[in-house]
Amino acid sequence: MKRVGVVDTTFARVDMGAIAVRALEATTSHLKVLRRTVPGIKDLPVAARRLFAEGMDLVMALGMPGRAEYDRVCAHEASQGLMHVGILESRPVIEVFVFEGEASSPRELAFLARRRTEEHAENAYLMLFHPERLTERAGLGLRQGFPDAGPVG
Repeated sequence: MKRVGVVDTTFARVDMGAIAVRALEATTSHLKVLRRTVPGIKDLPVAARRLFAEGMDLVMALGMPGRAEYDRVCAHEASQGLMHVGILESRPVIEVFVFEGEASSPRELAFLARRRTEEHAENAYLMLFHPERLTERAGLGLRQGFPDAGPVG
């Protein structure tokens, strides 16, 4: 049985953690999901590392930075921390950030957060159970949450 950790934040305006857990649990019965929630995006790296200490094979880190420049800087710092955790643990961290500035309305923001989270949950499943399927998708210009860009030739 594979184990996936999901860590999300109270700062997000959409319950991305619940979306991720639902999507992951729908993929297979051979997956155990453990969720943790932290206050903000800069708290994600430590929570991800703790999930790995609890035996996770992969961690999804979910966050929703705001529109301000400060929020983008915090997201960058959190992203670097998450990459560092993945390197230290030699296990994948799938970063799922949805920036408020990516959407023009609350409805679009909710849709984007749901789709991106679900699509990355599928990626997590494929990474753990069918990595060859990801290889088959190489170069296709796939986008999580938005329409795919497609290959360029």
